[in-house]
Order: sequence, then C-alpha cells, then structure tokens
Amino acid sequence: MQCRAGCGACCIAPSISSPIPGMPNGKPAGTRCIHLTTDYLCGIFTDPGRPLVCEQFQADHAVCGDDRPQALRLLGWLEDATRQI
Repeated sequence: MQCRAGCGACCIAPSISSPIPGMPNGKPAGTRCIHLTTDYLCGIFTDPGRPLVCEQFQADHAVCGDDRPQALRLLGWLEDATRQI
C-alpha cells in the first residue's frame, strides 16, 4: 500500500519516544507532530534527522484503513493496546 497523500494519521495518533527535530522528547499519542504541514504531509520527510521509527513506518491497510479517519482510529487503538503501564 502506498501512503495516502494528505493523511498524516501516523504523525498524530502514535506516540514517538525518540527525539524529533524541535521535539527533543518525542511526542505523545494524539499530539500532532510539529513537522506535519497544513496539508498533512511530513515537513521533514527527506531530513536526515527524521526519526528512524518514522522512516521505517510502512503504510498498510491493517493500520491505515480506507481513509484518514479510519487510520486515526486504527493507529489510536494500536497505541492504546500497546501502551505500557
């Protein structure tokens, strides 16, 4: 599956524990990455400082669903299901 242009769910729903340029402590789940553009694209997609977890993310119907709202729900559910207590 190819990433849907203008989705950005992977830049909002999951937490990212590794540093992101401008976000040295990563970002919590449900928080928009500061590099997500207004048209929901990654503003640092080609930046060498982009976190490895972002670089390695692969779009897949199982986590991206059929549209952006479904992707936000699926990724949010996965975040909740894998949260360490």
